[in-house]
Amino acid sequence: MTGPAVSPASASTHVMGVYSRGDLAFERGEGVRLYSTTGEEYLDCVAGIAVNGLGHRHPRLIKALTDQANKLWHVSNIYRIPEQEALADRLCASSFADQVFFTNSGTEAVELALKICRKYHAAKGAPERIDVITFAGAFHGRTYAAVNAGGYAPYLEGFGPRLPGYINVPFGDMEALKAAIGPHTAAIMLEPVQGEGGGRVFSDEDLREFRRICDEQDILLVYDEIQCGMGRTGRLFAYEWSGAQPDVMVLAKALGCGFPVGACLTTDKVGECMTFGTHGSTWGGNPLAMAVGLAAFDEISKPALLEHVRMLSGYFRQQIAGLHDRYPDVISEVRGLGLLIGIQLKLNNREFMMMARARRLLIAGGGDNCIRMLPALIMTVQEASEVLERFETVCQDARAQLQSKVG
Repeated sequence: MTGPAVSPASASTHVMGVYSRGDLAFERGEGVRLYSTTGEEYLDCVAGIAVNGLGHRHPRLIKALTDQANKLWHVSNIYRIPEQEALADRLCASSFADQVFFTNSGTEAVELALKICRKYHAAKGAPERIDVITFAGAFHGRTYAAVNAGGYAPYLEGFGPRLPGYINVPFGDMEALKAAIGPHTAAIMLEPVQGEGGGRVFSDEDLREFRRICDEQDILLVYDEIQCGMGRTGRLFAYEWSGAQPDVMVLAKALGCGFPVGACLTTDKVGECMTFGTHGSTWGGNPLAMAVGLAAFDEISKPALLEHVRMLSGYFRQQIAGLHDRYPDVISEVRGLGLLIGIQLKLNNREFMMMARARRLLIAGGGDNCIRMLPALIMTVQEASEVLERFETVCQDARAQLQSKVG
């Protein structure tokens, strides 16, 4: 027996109003396309904000979910969970890490990473080392410690005094970073490619310098790869481009490809401070989540898929560079790495997003007046060409609007 159909026209007023939702709802997806409740087809370059790395209705994910749903959904972390052990083994074999803790979300993984940063130094007899240095434009989640770490004022307003121990410095300002380091410094935390911050990329040289500084002063280096990890840049993890390994890394989003899965990875040297009772989670890493996570990981980590991402990102970058040349009055700058593409605009990015939606193209917003294109990793060149055709039409619409304002 099925429940009644839900119409967007009857949207509940009982849902907390923390989102500025558009009057648009979807009933199904297929690959890189979404179909609205009114039957319209959209090209999806939001992908659940870099979550649906394998697109919509991927057959392997559907099979993994349904097979596991018919066996066991949830037990508790007071028992062994073999699927959890299997995914942890895969993550560690493919990265710098020796240990993994599974969470339900990215922000929960960040919370654990922040706890680890302080616990590591406390266990070594330096509990005063609590400061975590982050960079302007960072987004590390919406929980209380995570918004304090991110340092974005609008996300902190009205929630009481700032938590101690979080220092925010200008993006990529190495001198400001060095000046901020002191006897209380515990860690440096950053996104190798900023998502919400507008697709800004830390250079390989900067990442290697961060690693050198951390080694020299026994500071932990933490990478937030919640958005830029899991194949989005054309490597499984974005840090691989620089070779500068972290001490701690957080993942989520495409790790579950739509099912809530997060993870905090660390080395044995750092992770040994987290002893019995220092952390826990009711649902984190349960059998249902791990079945989907294993299927997603096995698909995304395939060399052929990662090579496809690198090829497709090159195609996108070449074509968008051409659009930048043709529409310099609309596009200011093209940023990003792989299929995390940031485009800074000369008109309001929210207006541009609405124009794109009118052309049945879904794109995401970003800081610094950017929009983000975050297509599924499986998008074909033909589908990318469709995206770019619609995107150019939006640029034409934007140009017309800008000219009408001048006139």
